Amino acid sequence: MAEEEIKTTTATEATEAQTTEAPKAKAAKKGKRIVNSGAVHIQATFNNTIISVTDKKGEVLAASSAGANGFRGSKKGTAFAAGVAAEKALEIAKKNNALNSVDVYVSGIGLGRDAAIRAVSTVGIKIDSITDVTPIAHGGVRPKGERKP
Repeated sequence: MAEEEIKTTTATEATEAQTTEAPKAKAAKKGKRIVNSGAVHIQATFNNTIISVTDKKGEVLAASSAGANGFRGSKKGTAFAAGVAAEKALEIAKKNNALNSVDVYVSGIGLGRDAAIRAVSTVGIKIDSITDVTPIAHGGVRPKGERKP
């Protein structure tokens, strides 16, 4: 009789274990991709500098900003903060993806433009080209309404 009680208890536990442990769908873990050449996008504003390292398709490998590196307030817009942010993003991309040459795209008019470009070369990554993609105002579209005589 004691054996029967043990068997029923274990069968009940097995049933409970099956109902409580639902199979969990795990996301497939991506391996490290080897990317020889990529692009560095630098967005330099007066308040912050954002660095994104991408491959040639535009998929982001690493990103960093002055604010993410501990700079707060008006210090985020400085050239030193931009250099620190660029070094961090490029070190991550170089370590994880074996990045060795980049095209640099600079947007904005902040103080961190030149410092971020210098940081790319100090990390040891070859710069293939530097392009300024800052939008330029051209007078805008035609205003609504009738033309004046």
